[in-house]
Amino acid sequence: MPGGINFKCRMKRQNVRTLSLVVCTFTYLLIGAAVFDALESETESRRWDFLQSVRNNFMKKYNISQEDYRMLEIVIIENKPHKAGPQWKFAGAFYFATVVLAMIGYGHSTPVTIGGKAFCMAYAMVGIPLGLVMFQSIGERLNKFASVVIRRFKRYMRCKETEATEMNLMMATGFLSSIIITTGAAVFSRYEGWSYFESFYYCFITLTTIGFGDYVALQNDSALQNKPGYVALSLVFILFGLAVVAASINLLVLRFMTMNAEDIRREEAEAQIAAGHTFNYQSDVNVSEKWIPGQHNYCAAEQDDQMSVCSCTCLGGTGCINHELLLDPGYHPTDIITSTLSLERASV
Repeated sequence: MPGGINFKCRMKRQNVRTLSLVVCTFTYLLIGAAVFDALESETESRRWDFLQSVRNNFMKKYNISQEDYRMLEIVIIENKPHKAGPQWKFAGAFYFATVVLAMIGYGHSTPVTIGGKAFCMAYAMVGIPLGLVMFQSIGERLNKFASVVIRRFKRYMRCKETEATEMNLMMATGFLSSIIITTGAAVFSRYEGWSYFESFYYCFITLTTIGFGDYVALQNDSALQNKPGYVALSLVFILFGLAVVAASINLLVLRFMTMNAEDIRREEAEAQIAAGHTFNYQSDVNVSEKWIPGQHNYCAAEQDDQMSVCSCTCLGGTGCINHELLLDPGYHPTDIITSTLSLERASV
């Protein structure tokens, strides 16, 4: 019975955590809706009134009927993509394929044939997972490279602690992301004729894969056909920028995974001590861990008067279970909780 009660307590804690996340998310959505309403609704009303006035004056001036004006709107809307030049030659098609794989979805051009729509769905089913894995892998390598650079820099500065922490890596990837966005904004402002703020907005919306489509590069002066260098630069910006953003997201995901793993191990240790059970040191608890940036593994390391020898690679936040632990004979099970609560993460 005590084991069942402890299990219910753990489940209750996890349910409370999940419910708290749901409540926080919906609260954030409500706050965002209120702010956007305050910022945009009045301007929207003014623009609508102005456009209606222009429309009525235009119809009155040229004596155009409602049906003719509606047809004119359709023609203008349908011709808008063609003003940028051919969108489905190889350069434009490659740009579209990149946007699909990266899940940006500007909407500047879309397939109109049945075959094109069917192939787009099949292409996305394979391409999106492939792109996610590629960006995640590149992000992990960037985190590994950043950890090496940070460690060498700390050694050069003769810091007492030379290992790269999670915060160091987050700052490094955040700094690199800022450089990419600010540099890209300057380039797009130069080639597209946008203001710097508009270009910065475009870069942010692109690299976060939001992709509203209100600003889309390569849509002026037939750039897809006439400016191959600019096309290549835009594609490199999208792919490399998304990889850097993936590096930052990878750190956040790993941080959340380790937090959950710590909570589960701590709850299990507390439950077993409360029930008067004896620990199985080889499977129940990982006494000490080192978190390796850019990898999804947790391997044991030395800590104080204990040492763990591990030859396995563990995926996710489950920890290593095939350990040979060499512990001091006087080590008491209650010390496990203290060790678990003070896990140290450092890069290798």
